[in-house]
Amino acid sequence: MRRGGVLLSLVLLSPVLLTGCGTGPSLENRGAVTAPPGDSKHLTIGSAGFTESDLLAQMYALLLDQAGYKTSMLTVANRELYEPALESGQIDVVPEYAATFADWLNAKTHGADAPPVGSPDLATTMKALRSLAAPRGLTVLDPGRAVDQNAFAVTAAYAGQHHLKTLSDLGASHLPVRLAAGDECVQRPYCEPGLKKTYGIDITGVDPKGVGTTQAKRAVQSGQDQMLLTTTTDATLDEFGLVLLADDKHLQNADYIVPVVNRSRAGSEGVTKALGKLNDVLTTADLASMNRQVDSWRRLPEDVARTYLKDKGLLK
Repeated sequence: MRRGGVLLSLVLLSPVLLTGCGTGPSLENRGAVTAPPGDSKHLTIGSAGFTESDLLAQMYALLLDQAGYKTSMLTVANRELYEPALESGQIDVVPEYAATFADWLNAKTHGADAPPVGSPDLATTMKALRSLAAPRGLTVLDPGRAVDQNAFAVTAAYAGQHHLKTLSDLGASHLPVRLAAGDECVQRPYCEPGLKKTYGIDITGVDPKGVGTTQAKRAVQSGQDQMLLTTTTDATLDEFGLVLLADDKHLQNADYIVPVVNRSRAGSEGVTKALGKLNDVLTTADLASMNRQVDSWRRLPEDVARTYLKDKGLLK
């Protein structure tokens, strides 16, 4: 998926960023965070280079600017690069996804074969994430209401015909379902195995058309496939006549959006307070709407972010 992938985009990186030297805790000192939270007035906001990450980074920058900080933006479309830069203090703030980032840090700390620590339970996921982030000099701020999880969609006509609102409804219907998704779906517990085990859905095959791609949506729209794997903030479902089925048994992990900051540079109460203003406002539906404005209406992420914050009374 886009947030978990390792594809690089063309970005300008300084040699220092690539080497990862900087202000993060040394390997021998990791295990206890002793430095007080920092409050640098010049902060670099990182984006992972896809629409939603750009929008979140822009909102972070605008809120921090209003709080008296000076901000700059840096796009690094690869977690293998931007996470070390966050540790070193060359990136100070980045939007992340709780369960995905917890599992990524866990694999980095304990090896690729380490059991996952992300789960559908937000409190459990946040506890694991913070325990993994703290020794690296990172502070994970509180999550808000917005979540970008894996999700499954069918056509509105198909849902209406079979009275489907939830994945449980689909399982109870005993309908044969060909699923448009990524290649990894046949093995991932949140995908084919989980749909069968948790919901009893009769998955007859996986059509390897990717996650939320236009190709996958057209396959479901045409009836070639009956369901596709996408995300809860997919901006273009309406254009294809598609609707999400609710994950009513909570198969998917708690990928709530969380700001992650470098503690020694951006761990202050001022940063926490500025970014925390989004928590009671930003919803999953809001993110989907903003994604649509950028992806379908071709508006600039900064303009969309600014308009949203002003409409919500968070920006003067």
